[in-house]
Amino acid sequence: MVTVDVTFVTSNPGKVAEVRRIFSDFDIGVRWSRRELPEPQSDRLEDVVRAKLRAAHRPGQAVVVEDSGLFVDALRGFPGVYSRFALDTIGLEGVLRVAKGQIRSARFRAVAGFRRGRTEILTEGEVRGELSGRPKGTGGFGFDPIFIPAGERETFAQMSAEGKDALSHRGLAMRSLARRIAALDGK
Repeated sequence: MVTVDVTFVTSNPGKVAEVRRIFSDFDIGVRWSRRELPEPQSDRLEDVVRAKLRAAHRPGQAVVVEDSGLFVDALRGFPGVYSRFALDTIGLEGVLRVAKGQIRSARFRAVAGFRRGRTEILTEGEVRGELSGRPKGTGGFGFDPIFIPAGERETFAQMSAEGKDALSHRGLAMRSLARRIAALDGK
C-alpha cells in the first residue's frame, strides 16, 4: 500500500530501479522524470544535489534527486564529483590505468535530496572498498564493475541487485532519506 509518492528526477534508469526497490520498503511510490539536470562546478556532492533540487522543484510536487561519485584515495579523490565525466571520457579501463601501481583504496559516496514545498532534506551514504584489477560482472552500472566494497570479494556489478542495495552508498543514502520522508508524513 503506497501512501506517499515522490518524483525521482534522473536520466539513469539503473538509479530509478534501485530507488524504487528501496522506497517500496517504506511504502513510498516513485515516479520517474527522465531529465538531465544542470550541475554546478563544485567539488562537493551536497552543492550539486542542492542545485539539482532547485532545478527539479515543481510547486506541489515532492521531488528526489541524487548525485554520487567514486573517490579514489591515491588520486586525491578523483574522479569524485566528476565521475560521470570520467566514465564518459576515459571509462572504467582509463580509471584503472590512471590508478595502476597505486594503493587501490577508494570510496563511493552518494548524497540524496528531497524537496516538497519549503521542506528540504539531504542525506548521505558512503561505502569504503577498493578498485578491482579489471572490470568484473555485468550488473549495476557506472563504476560498479571495478569497485569491491570492504569485506566483500565481489564487485557491485557481480552482486544481486538486492545485495548491492544493502551495501551501497546510494542504498544507505536512499534508506536514510526514505525514513525521513516517511517520518514527515507520520508513518
